[in-house]
Amino acid sequence: MKFEHKMRGNVSVGVNPIGCKQEVNNQIDFVKEQGAYEGPKKVLIIGASSSYGLATRISLAFGANADTIGVSFEKGPKSEKNLGTAGWYNNIYFKQAAEAEDLIAKNFVQDAFSHETKQDVIKYIKEEFGGKVDLVVYSLASSVRTDPDTGERFNSVIKSIDQTVVGPNVNIQKQEFFEHVLEPATQEEIADTVKVMGGEDWQLWMEALKEAGVLEEDVLTVNYSYLGSDLNRPYYGGGTLGQAKADCEVKADNVNELLTDIGGKATIVVATAVTTKASSVIPFFPVYCMGIYRIMADNGTHETPIMHQDRIYRDMLYGNNAMYDDKGRLRPDSWELDPEVQKEAETLTHTINEDNFTSDKTGYSIFMKEYLNLAGFDVDGYNEAEGEETTLDDLLALEF
Repeated sequence: MKFEHKMRGNVSVGVNPIGCKQEVNNQIDFVKEQGAYEGPKKVLIIGASSSYGLATRISLAFGANADTIGVSFEKGPKSEKNLGTAGWYNNIYFKQAAEAEDLIAKNFVQDAFSHETKQDVIKYIKEEFGGKVDLVVYSLASSVRTDPDTGERFNSVIKSIDQTVVGPNVNIQKQEFFEHVLEPATQEEIADTVKVMGGEDWQLWMEALKEAGVLEEDVLTVNYSYLGSDLNRPYYGGGTLGQAKADCEVKADNVNELLTDIGGKATIVVATAVTTKASSVIPFFPVYCMGIYRIMADNGTHETPIMHQDRIYRDMLYGNNAMYDDKGRLRPDSWELDPEVQKEAETLTHTINEDNFTSDKTGYSIFMKEYLNLAGFDVDGYNEAEGEETTLDDLLALEF
């Protein structure tokens, strides 16, 4: 088969399943190169099929020898023109690699927001996963959520609040640099975004797991956040996404209270800017990445998701280099927010324009390679011949 990557605006279309396999293996190899570390042994990851969640799963499995359960909503292949989603293949190839090393790697490809999925996972933990988990990671990223009680459907938006924001952006499909105008969100849009991307579902998961008795003493649960800096605050930290992240902090307090009697802890992990599926569609964010990536790469501090997540677990949460702020949040984003780094990134960003945005002066090539890697394209070590030998029947035969 020939696998072709296309863009629809800034949305990636198409997937290279064999490239996804190579990318999963590359991340596994990175973790193994760092050596083993002591960490959790029975892990539930909600939102496990790409970016933060996938990298977390790989680090914990191949660095800490953890058995893992991954929950995600992905789509498999139907035809040569509809090969499904990258996350579908990530789940499968992670499972194959983990099981080859005698690790449990269970995939639930279901709606994580539903009560039914929560009960299915609990049943599996009780009957086939040793009865309890010692780490629960909430890494779910979705634009849509159906309320499990009312059936009402909510959609999130990425907008500013109380102000119109104007700034530079990039149309990746057309390779065009343009001025983007972002109108402020309505109160309903703000509330809906919090409903989808806030901490409510995380709390529901923890309540269900606690009630079922499947949480170990001293269990740890983490929820990934992003705060950013003054450079992206008008459309991120100060926008609808920021409101959703603030709600996660409120829910963290609720979860901490819930876990008091078993010595558990809920932690917000404020992650750094990395390339995810959302990175290209957040207004202005690609240009921010061009600036911050270039500066951090030159400083030797730029990280891909696997580099970042492995540092979070190996060095911080289960290591000796944890950095917490006055709100109790873990702050691995300190490299990005270093004042000198931000100053240099701001200076560079203000010089990026339609004539130079793809040049080596910026981090555009870094951003694009990492973005293509998410769908299995431009992957280091990819064997094109293996892809050409793959048939639709081969892909249809894969079991998640």
